[in-house]
Amino acid sequence: MRLLLDTHALLWWLAGDSSLSEPAREAIADESAEVFVSAASAWEMATKHRTGRLPGIDTVMRDLAGAISGQGFLPLPITLRHGQTAGGLPGPHRDPFDRLLMAQAMLEDLWLVSNEMPFDAYGVRRLW
Repeated sequence: MRLLLDTHALLWWLAGDSSLSEPAREAIADESAEVFVSAASAWEMATKHRTGRLPGIDTVMRDLAGAISGQGFLPLPITLRHGQTAGGLPGPHRDPFDRLLMAQAMLEDLWLVSNEMPFDAYGVRRLW
C-alpha cells in the first residue's frame, strides 16, 4: 500500500499519540507499505510552528528530514502538476495545504491517511 500522511497523522505517529486511528497506525507500521510525507506538510508545520499554533514540535522542526527518514518515510516534493491540480480543484475547501495533499494523493495514486472527512467529496482515497 502507498500512503501519504496528512500533517496531523504524521505528527501523531511521531508522538505516539493515540489520536491516530488503529487502521492508520497498522497501515503505517506495515513494512511493505511505502509511506510518503509531502513538502506541503513541512510547509504547514513550519508555518504553524512559527506562528505559535504548533508549539510542541521544536525537536521535530530542528531535523524534520531526519525525523521522516528515521521512520523509513519518503519525501514527496511538490511539482508544477501538483500545484496546478490543487489550484484547480472545485469546491469551497480553502486550505492550501489540504488542497496540495489531495492533489498529490490523486496524481500519485496514494491513500491519504487523514481524519478529514471533507476529502471524501473530492474522490480522494482516504484511510482512517
